[in-house]
Amino acid sequence: MARDSSYPKVPISIAFATSNRKNAKIKVKTVRNRTIDDLIDCNYIIPGIPATAVIKEIGVGTIFKERYEKKYGI
Repeated sequence: MARDSSYPKVPISIAFATSNRKNAKIKVKTVRNRTIDDLIDCNYIIPGIPATAVIKEIGVGTIFKERYEKKYGI
C-alpha cells in the first residue's frame, strides 16, 4: 500500500558506525527529506551512509542529533 506524502517531514537522525569493527568511527547523519517509514522500508540508499555501515540508533526529531553527538563524543 502506497503512503501519501501527507506525513510531516521531520528530521531523522541516524547514528552509525562505519564498519562492524569495535574501533569503527561513529558518525551522525540527519535526513530531512524522507519519512521514518521510507527509512524502515530500506527501499533507497541514504547518501553519506555506506552499505557496510552498522546503524546504532535512529531518532525522529531535532533534538536527537545533539543527543547522539553528545553521547558518542562527536
